[in-house]
Amino acid sequence: MSRQYLGPFINFQGRAREAMAFYHKVLGGKLDLQALRLEADDAVLIASDGHPDYPAKVGDNVAIAAGGPDKDRLTKIFNNLAEGGKIKMPLAKQPWGGEVGWLTDRFGINWTVNIEQA
Repeated sequence: MSRQYLGPFINFQGRAREAMAFYHKVLGGKLDLQALRLEADDAVLIASDGHPDYPAKVGDNVAIAAGGPDKDRLTKIFNNLAEGGKIKMPLAKQPWGGEVGWLTDRFGINWTVNIEQA
């Protein structure tokens, strides 16, 4: 995906493929099971299996995802969202070449920012 997006990011704690297949069946669209990403009707749903050592608590398993290839814009968004909030993981380079960061904003909303490799 080459444009910026905003949408829900959900931790299914080991059931992401099953959930995404279900949502694809219900919503249609384009499903990428490798990336655990569903694009339907100009919306993006991103999933994760989470980490077994850090099970998500109810209410903490959903975040808003912002992402795309514009590193400067998305870094600024990440930093501005972090003001008055709490960074859970700073923007960091990932094995696939992009960068990802996690935070909770000042209103208690979880965010993940994904800077895609250009």
